[in-house]
Amino acid sequence: MKNGNGRIIKEPKYVLDNSVASDSWRMLRIMSEFVEGFDGMSAIDIPGVTIYGSARTPQNHKYYLLAEEIAAELAREGFAVITGGGPGIMEAANKGAFNAGGISVGLNIKLPHEQDLNPYVNFSLDFKYFFVRKVMLMKYSSGFVCMPGGFGSMDELFESLTLVQTERIKPFPIVLFGSEFWGGLVEWIKDKMVGNGNISDEDISLLTVLDDPDEVVAYLKNNRGEK
Repeated sequence: MKNGNGRIIKEPKYVLDNSVASDSWRMLRIMSEFVEGFDGMSAIDIPGVTIYGSARTPQNHKYYLLAEEIAAELAREGFAVITGGGPGIMEAANKGAFNAGGISVGLNIKLPHEQDLNPYVNFSLDFKYFFVRKVMLMKYSSGFVCMPGGFGSMDELFESLTLVQTERIKPFPIVLFGSEFWGGLVEWIKDKMVGNGNISDEDISLLTVLDDPDEVVAYLKNNRGEK
């Protein structure tokens, strides 16, 4: 593409929807996503558990197989399994619920990478805005299972902790699966956050670290939040 002076310039790879003229239309798009999300998710009349983790986890990885096992057992226990609808851990969880004959929910979002809806979803919604999707994940879940993941998983984990800590939502169980992955983070939280008075000792109780799929399912059954 050439600019006004005839010089060749590269087009940006991703164009942000940030023009002032589009603000009103953006608000309408956001409202429509909320309406569609609320209407769609309210049709699911059984408790849901959100499982999230890395989209880059390969199908032969132990955490993929464990996420699939956890989701299958949750489905057999009458839970809907909710994910972001993508590959990796999300695919594993949807696959487990789908193959167990349960409700397998994928709340998909368009991204530069890892954006395709996995084939194991039997109820899906598409979103453009991360914050709208996160509202749906929080509002319609009675528990979270946090598998090992990257920045997105950390974002969802700490947002859920913040909302429960500040009493913006009703408390629900937040399980960190895999002590070998999460143990260092939990110790850092205790040492630095609690140690410096940034959070209280009681806030640590919002997290539960587990390593056994059966324990995860039993814990969620016995402590599920009210939605």
